[in-house]
Amino acid sequence: MTAIDLRGRDFLKLLDFSAEEISYLLDLAADLKEKKKKGVSHRYLEGRNIALIFEKTSTRTRCSFEVAAHDLGMGTTYLDPSGSQIGKKESIADTARVLAGMFDGIEYRGYGQEIVEELAKFSRVPVWNGLTNEFHPTQMLADMLTIREVFGTVKGIRLAYFGDARYNTADSLMAAGAKMGMHIVLASHEAYFPDPALVETCRALAAESGGSITLTTDPEEAAAGAQVLYTDVWVSMGEPMEAWAERIGLMKKYQVNSRLMSLADPKAVFMHCLPAFHDQGTGIGREIYEKFGMTELEVTDEVFESPQSVVFQEAENRMHTIKAVIAATLGA
Repeated sequence: MTAIDLRGRDFLKLLDFSAEEISYLLDLAADLKEKKKKGVSHRYLEGRNIALIFEKTSTRTRCSFEVAAHDLGMGTTYLDPSGSQIGKKESIADTARVLAGMFDGIEYRGYGQEIVEELAKFSRVPVWNGLTNEFHPTQMLADMLTIREVFGTVKGIRLAYFGDARYNTADSLMAAGAKMGMHIVLASHEAYFPDPALVETCRALAAESGGSITLTTDPEEAAAGAQVLYTDVWVSMGEPMEAWAERIGLMKKYQVNSRLMSLADPKAVFMHCLPAFHDQGTGIGREIYEKFGMTELEVTDEVFESPQSVVFQEAENRMHTIKAVIAATLGA
């Protein structure tokens, strides 16, 4: 078997990586996680520095990159939405070349996939996708590591996703499942199905890996026998509050609740990339209750707080898998 070498590679979407390369990143993440838990130093990249461009703010992604870099001995510079001129006063191409002269790697979290792709085109150091409208590959590594920790494997796992299936989470679940031989079922209203061209690409890859991609409007069909039930918020960051009215009307039948969980495999787990509107503990949650009378949205509090929920294990694994991506692409 050829040794896996990801030095100098960009990490933009999982479709760019083979199943063997993804498995390597998961193995590396598991090893780094064990070292972290045992207090074993792994400052493999002492003295290097990375830039973190956040056009969309985030708790988990920022903390994951900063802690991962610190553990590896690196420095970080955080550029928030007001701290970068990318695409405004300075072109994406020029930004990439400026930052590549100062940093050893560049993370981007923001809008269109074309932005991170252009950064990578003009950067001579690795570029990592922290989230775009179309893909969220670091989240998928964390999800797969969590599934592997629970079930011992990702291959053959049936994962059912419920909700708006048009954007980065559903797209990335299809990509991950197609590469790794998983059975991905997306349950949503037809108006919220993913791009047909991407579906066909993923189905072709799944046929090679032994997996499958299924789209359905029936949440009960999706939940039946699934080992993982997965959801995400119904309205994405940056969308107006007006979007909630339409979205709630079409999405409420896809809420993950105890009834759906009862249809799944008895050992099924619940996953969510967070943040989650499972109660009124957020400003948006309270506003939704005042306007629409719903106390819970994409997942009920009962499911979110149940023993079947692995959402915080999943959230922690963002850091370990991001650390693996940094270490592998920078040649630790």
